[in-house]
Amino acid sequence: MRSDPDEYAETVLDAVERIPPGQVMSYGDVAELVGAGGPRQVGRVMSLYGGGVPWWRVVRADGRPAEGHEVRAFEHYRAEGTPVRPDGRRVDMRRARWDGTGWDGTGWDETG
Repeated sequence: MRSDPDEYAETVLDAVERIPPGQVMSYGDVAELVGAGGPRQVGRVMSLYGGGVPWWRVVRADGRPAEGHEVRAFEHYRAEGTPVRPDGRRVDMRRARWDGTGWDGTGWDETG
């Protein structure tokens, strides 16, 4: 196992750090935003290196948080005011999904 993230992982982590409080992206959204990989690759990056970024803001496509981390994720959602579905088990993706505003396709556009 690598001890340091590679360039792809760094790009994914940078994108995740930029997701605003109270909003989320799916693993697939993050992959699309960074322009490489897919949901599984983003999940792998988050599994290996995601502890230092707001990992709870990356969810499954149906709004469920990472398996095994649901309790902690929902603590963060409550604190940040993240919209959740009436069933209380998923984030409301229609209301909480972040569109990646400011990402220039290769990294973060600090000017925009």
